[in-house]
Amino acid sequence: MKKIFILLSLACILFACKDKSDEPAAPAPVQITSANLTDAEAVSLSSAPLPWLQTLSSSYSFLLESGTESTISFEGTDDKQGPEVSQFLTKYNNAYAVKVFNNLYSSIGAANTALETIGAAQVSDKLTQATKDLTIARAKFIRGYGYFQLVQIFGEVPLILSSTSTDKTRASINDVYTQIVKDLTESKTGLPVFDSNKSNPSQGAANTILAKVYLTWGQNPLTQDQITAIATSTTDPVHTVDNAKLNLAVAYADSVILGAKYSLLTNFNGIFGTSQENGKEQIFTIHHDGDGIDKQGNHQTHCAFTFKFDLSKDNHIGPADPTLINRFDNNDLRKNYSYTTQLVNPLNDSLYNFAWPNTTQRYGKFIHRAAVGGIIADDAQPNDIDHIDFRYAEVLLIKAEALFFLNRTSDALPLINQIRQRAFGSNYVPLTSLTANDLYNEWDYEFTYEQKHWTNLVRWRTLISSVKTVQNFEYFKDKYATVDAIAAAFPGVTVNAAFFAKIYKHLHAKFNNVNGKFYRFPIPPGSSGQDLGIVPQNPGY
Repeated sequence: MKKIFILLSLACILFACKDKSDEPAAPAPVQITSANLTDAEAVSLSSAPLPWLQTLSSSYSFLLESGTESTISFEGTDDKQGPEVSQFLTKYNNAYAVKVFNNLYSSIGAANTALETIGAAQVSDKLTQATKDLTIARAKFIRGYGYFQLVQIFGEVPLILSSTSTDKTRASINDVYTQIVKDLTESKTGLPVFDSNKSNPSQGAANTILAKVYLTWGQNPLTQDQITAIATSTTDPVHTVDNAKLNLAVAYADSVILGAKYSLLTNFNGIFGTSQENGKEQIFTIHHDGDGIDKQGNHQTHCAFTFKFDLSKDNHIGPADPTLINRFDNNDLRKNYSYTTQLVNPLNDSLYNFAWPNTTQRYGKFIHRAAVGGIIADDAQPNDIDHIDFRYAEVLLIKAEALFFLNRTSDALPLINQIRQRAFGSNYVPLTSLTANDLYNEWDYEFTYEQKHWTNLVRWRTLISSVKTVQNFEYFKDKYATVDAIAAAFPGVTVNAAFFAKIYKHLHAKFNNVNGKFYRFPIPPGSSGQDLGIVPQNPGY
């Protein structure tokens, strides 16, 4: 009889954001076999992949936000892991790449074990057919989700589809996407149409991810050979599309839209707090109970508001320039929530300005607020906010983008305007035409610091040109180059000069270092630094 092990507690494998090199402690194993499998054991098996995903809620920020023009990581000295990505100096063993790659494969491994064990179990008075179908579907969903994350970030990756596989061959891009579609499509037969707990997979979530899969696959992801050809280039590669796949993106987006189970929350500012978890806009989330309960909590929230009202310390991650907020129209209600410039500290009732000459703006969406839409922040800053992987606004943008690249601009425009209507409220004025820049900007306005930016730039083939725009930023100017230069440029002004000189350094590093190799992150070593034997390495690493 084959024996497998599951986690006794989903919380016990998580680890804190402060030491990215620490690995999860080995959980106490519990033996479960296919024989006499119970409903509860099947549910545990299908849940075992999830804690590995919980550990990544902040890690994506340091890759998918810091690796763009708009975000800088201040976490530690400039030779640390986040600042390394922020300056486009990423090494093959970058801890964030290591963590994302290995933990996604750990999640996939747990899904494979669940599929094999539950699949081999006989329906009985202890294991119902409904539970068997549901838990197999959940495991397939998570495996498809995991491979979608991997292929976007790392390119060709090994397809490990059984618990005994030792295959280290990097499968082709098309083979990986084919498997993703197979898993997500098959998962739908056992999933509920809708689940009020958005951390549970549902048909709506599967269709949403399939829409994003076909949107991405439909823009012909770069192959290893193509990356090799542009690895040292400072010019973006040509953007091409596959109309058949883009039409499927539209079809899957329509299945979500026409299903009428999700909708835009009326108040954009209310999407992100704990009060709206499992709200009508959320489609799929990663659940968090907070620090000390699930060990790490959602540090997407912590890293952007690390030291709260201590303006003398650098947050782990933050906006790269004060000009970014100016991209928003003044009537756009997303503006001052996405980029927070002022907060009242409830402990002393004082107004704090996150601005020159002390510091920079804060990413505001995940700051815990005592009043939804207000400027009051709770100094406790709990990290128990569920991580939003997909929400309804993204479905609208997926469909709009697919239609735009299918040259159906007039059909895409109402979808963009639907999002803008929520964003502008009583000041809404619809767009009457739609350009590529309009489309790109709407993604940026709607999803600031939601870990979409890098994958968007890669999909559109605009990564290099977008990063090069830092030359237009305020803090790119030479008067911010050093502490002495800042003092000379702003006599009589008390400035946190070392902080702003660091921003200058990062912006210039971004401009000087970006090239074609950064269309991928490196294939990293194992979680303990061991060589995984996966070859070839992505070019340039």
